[in-house]
Amino acid sequence: MFKGFYNLTSGMLTQQRHLNVVGNNMVNVSTAGFKQSVYTATTFDDVMYARVGNKEKIYTDIGRQSYIRANSEIYVNFDQGIPEPTNIPLDFAIYGDGFFAVRDGDGNVSYTRAGSFSLDEEGYLCFPGTGRVLDPQGQTILLETDKITADAQGNIFNENGGFLGQVGVYAFEDNGQLVHNDNGFFTGDGAQAVENPTLMWKYVERSNVELIKQMTDMITCQRALQSCASVTKMYDEVMAHAASDVGRMG
Repeated sequence: MFKGFYNLTSGMLTQQRHLNVVGNNMVNVSTAGFKQSVYTATTFDDVMYARVGNKEKIYTDIGRQSYIRANSEIYVNFDQGIPEPTNIPLDFAIYGDGFFAVRDGDGNVSYTRAGSFSLDEEGYLCFPGTGRVLDPQGQTILLETDKITADAQGNIFNENGGFLGQVGVYAFEDNGQLVHNDNGFFTGDGAQAVENPTLMWKYVERSNVELIKQMTDMITCQRALQSCASVTKMYDEVMAHAASDVGRMG
């Protein structure tokens, strides 16, 4: 009798979650190295599979299954962002696959595409507020100066041409297994140093968020959410009239 309410609730939950993802993408459209999230909801086929049965013909009791289905998955789009020149000597952008590795004060390593680096109080290359950048051997990089030059492999030299260190680039067999943490970095196991990375000095990678598409998705979600709310109200009124009519008949 109330299945319609459950279906409408599922629709409202789905659209609200989609809006949250879109909103986060739009907020980070100017964040260097940010990778947009993509929201996917349960398909009609998935719902029918769950309600009717699977390939082994193990059927479920439709009458006892919850109708509120807002199953979803959020995955990260790791497509390359556009390199943007900054003319800042400690900025680097990765061209191709891979991540910068940053180790915090507790020894935890996280990964990012954002290459807006600086020097900490001891002269080490760092990501502000997070930790020190690692080289291909997993060691921190002592520069002590921002008067540097760098080549396309991330090798850093001082004004006299002396070698100071190399910015490490790390890759994973499957980026999909990475976990997006609260500070916008990624964590995961199995990172391997890239032997011949391609880095762009005095550049940062722009966010890969497509603002126009996100705005379109936002409008679509808002309209769908409003439609679900309107239909829910109508359904409530119909059910109220039905209950009243049944009461009079009794």
